[in-house]
Amino acid sequence: MAGLGDFADSAKDALKSEQAEDISDKVLDGAEDLANKVTGGKFADQVDGFRDEADKHIGNE
Repeated sequence: MAGLGDFADSAKDALKSEQAEDISDKVLDGAEDLANKVTGGKFADQVDGFRDEADKHIGNE
């Protein structure tokens, strides 16, 4: 029987997978597009920076 530690390790591995990276990129790109649309692109540089910073902490790239 797998322990809680094994489950946690599996979850961490799943979050660092290529599939998780693809999904997170799509979500972050969509959020970036929405933010730029709502603000009329007025803060595009800041939004892009935030998107890039968030991407560093999600997925594997």
